[in-house]
Amino acid sequence: MLTVASDIEVLARFGRALADPIRCRLLLALREAPAHPSDLADALGISRTRLSNHLACLRDCGLVVAVPVGRRTRYELADERLGHALDDLRNAVVAVEADKTCPDAKTKGCC
Repeated sequence: MLTVASDIEVLARFGRALADPIRCRLLLALREAPAHPSDLADALGISRTRLSNHLACLRDCGLVVAVPVGRRTRYELADERLGHALDDLRNAVVAVEADKTCPDAKTKGCC
């Protein structure tokens, strides 16, 4: 049974999806156009197994859907408005103090 998630649940799911750089790259790729897993793996330069794990996470978060196309499966954003949300997030100005970085910046390559 499909239920409507609360605002907080939706934001938490979106945050979980965006917490990983590969999932961010996947969402941006799917923002451009739907794609098959093999094409996504090649474009992102990752193994199909690793890609599959990230696609499963994005499906579980409700951000992408798998569409059967003959014997293959194509992935796309679950709602076209997600593409607009990604654009808005990319264009948002993030205020960061110049002398402060995330504690994980050196080990995880973030921030």
